[in-house]
Amino acid sequence: MQRTFFVLQLSGDNFFLLSLRMINLEKLAVHLPQGYLFKDISLQINKGDKIGLVGKNGAGKSTLLKLIAKVDKPSEGKIHQPTGTTIGFLTQDIKIDSTKSVFEYLNSSNLLLTNINTRINSINVELVERTDYESDSYLELLNELSDLNDEFNVNEGFLWEERISTTLKGLGFNDKELGMSLQTFSGGWKMRAELAKILVNNPDIVLLDEPTNHLDIISISWLESYLRTFEGAVVVISHDRLFLDNVTKRTLEISQNRVLDFACSYSKYKVLRAEELERLTGAQKQQEKEIKHSEELINKFRAKKNKAAFAQSLIKKLEKTERIVVDNDEITGMKIDFPLSVQPGKWVLDMKDMGKTYGDKLLFEGVNLTVGRGEKIALLGANGTGKSTLLKRIMNDLKGDGTVEYGHNVNITYFAQDQAESLDTSKTVFETVDDIAKGEIRKGLRKTLGAFLFRGEDVDKKVAILSGGERTRLALCQLLLSPSNFLILDEPTNHLDIQSKEILKAALKNYQGTFIVVSHDREFLENLTNRIWDIENQSLKVHHFGVKDFLKRKMALIQPIKDIKKSKPLNVETSKVVSDSTLSYNEKKELKRQKNKWRNQISSSEKNIERLERNILAMDKQMETLDYSDTHKSNKILADYEILKKELDEQMSIWESATLELDAN
Repeated sequence: MQRTFFVLQLSGDNFFLLSLRMINLEKLAVHLPQGYLFKDISLQINKGDKIGLVGKNGAGKSTLLKLIAKVDKPSEGKIHQPTGTTIGFLTQDIKIDSTKSVFEYLNSSNLLLTNINTRINSINVELVERTDYESDSYLELLNELSDLNDEFNVNEGFLWEERISTTLKGLGFNDKELGMSLQTFSGGWKMRAELAKILVNNPDIVLLDEPTNHLDIISISWLESYLRTFEGAVVVISHDRLFLDNVTKRTLEISQNRVLDFACSYSKYKVLRAEELERLTGAQKQQEKEIKHSEELINKFRAKKNKAAFAQSLIKKLEKTERIVVDNDEITGMKIDFPLSVQPGKWVLDMKDMGKTYGDKLLFEGVNLTVGRGEKIALLGANGTGKSTLLKRIMNDLKGDGTVEYGHNVNITYFAQDQAESLDTSKTVFETVDDIAKGEIRKGLRKTLGAFLFRGEDVDKKVAILSGGERTRLALCQLLLSPSNFLILDEPTNHLDIQSKEILKAALKNYQGTFIVVSHDREFLENLTNRIWDIENQSLKVHHFGVKDFLKRKMALIQPIKDIKKSKPLNVETSKVVSDSTLSYNEKKELKRQKNKWRNQISSSEKNIERLERNILAMDKQMETLDYSDTHKSNKILADYEILKKELDEQMSIWESATLELDAN
């Protein structure tokens, strides 16, 4: 929450540019045993920049974020930033070992507010115990308390707890979970808590490495809304195209050991990059033609004495030539289709009074639905509502209330979130898919593997040595080659890059069978499904509108953090005639929030009024002995006196308004 300000003797333009510049990378390089990851990177990150950092797996995106955050040091070059710059960094491998509750973890994260609160409490205790009300030390304590309250107010301390609650709820936590120990949560939920901690502390720069990986579709939309209006700089790595398009306005691509800078969002960058690659490909072909011609001349004349010097000149020229390298995308335009086994009957799934309870916790009940042949269903809902459990009930992998029946000739292929654990670790990557594929699709197995980032020697690796993410991608590739007529997919887009997701989406759009898919990737789901199943309040609701409309309705119920200070008080006349019993849940929630706000305003104003009255009293005594012949001194004191009285009137007005509102409600 603290900020450092610089006053420099500069011309107007230079001062403006310096105030915007936050981080400067100067000839940055990272050298690994196998060579440079990237080198000679020079760029600026300015205030308000919203940057998407992209590039192939292994290009160095996460490494670059760690350098900016000063977690790691570069092999070469420097990173410059103004003193006092605050950075919030969310990593993929976050580790939180805390017994604090979720709320307290955030509440204790701002050292400035914590220290102010501690000192205020200490002073209050001392003031209660002391009786020397007229002593100088007692008055000094009162002055310190007043100054601390002012500082607390300036740093929005009176909104701090509300800010924490709003942020945590926006990221998916409910009221009950705010008081639970962090140790009781999974790694994904701990990541949400860490992200919330970064956001509430309002750093100058936010660095986010795959922030949407563990967020549900509602929380992603909330985060997107927050980042769009965030005043600081944002650098984000993400495989969510829509998230990048909606948040970023600048794209940095790490390619061929360097960084390319595009002043646009991801989709526009892809168009510009494709045009540049086309131009580079043409230039590369022309260069190769010229090199071949030069090599032919060298071979022709190097053995001739009168032409040897000419041949040597060509050799030196070739040695100095910087070869054009084109970072071609091997899987662009690839088309893969799910093989259909046989046509099923008119309906493929029938659920009657289906439900599931774990102990005292009810996830859902009373599900009565029939799924027809060819339906494309997106199963949505906040994390923890039971989406994966519903799929397991459909698969009859879990026992529960009600019945599940399949239609005639239904062949189900199920992709679970832990699907990778069922792979045979003794086989190679290629053998894993080769055992599944049948028919014409076998001819393109290596291309299919390439679409899921298994290229070259990767296909000969044993499954046993693959990372968790690599195994998940291989399991999905295996699924893509398995004949079926009913697909059930639980988070199939996790660990996929943007292009691999595009290939999977295209395959699903062309699929002639039925599918139910759980995903938090909105761009992936858009125009893919014709039904939405939403688990909410322990029941399954069916919607026939698209993902955009679904999210719009959901987001209308969530208050973004930026609106905390902008909320208007309820109308007094209206509030008098509306009883609590006639208010909806959200209206009651809003009224409770407003009451807390009015109480904070009353408390803050009372403290400010006390301070101002004390200062005015002191100036009254000063003016009793004021020498008005000293015009300069007397005018200054009188001006200060008028400022204090004006501030007192303003605080009295705020106090009266807040008191009236609170009394009326």
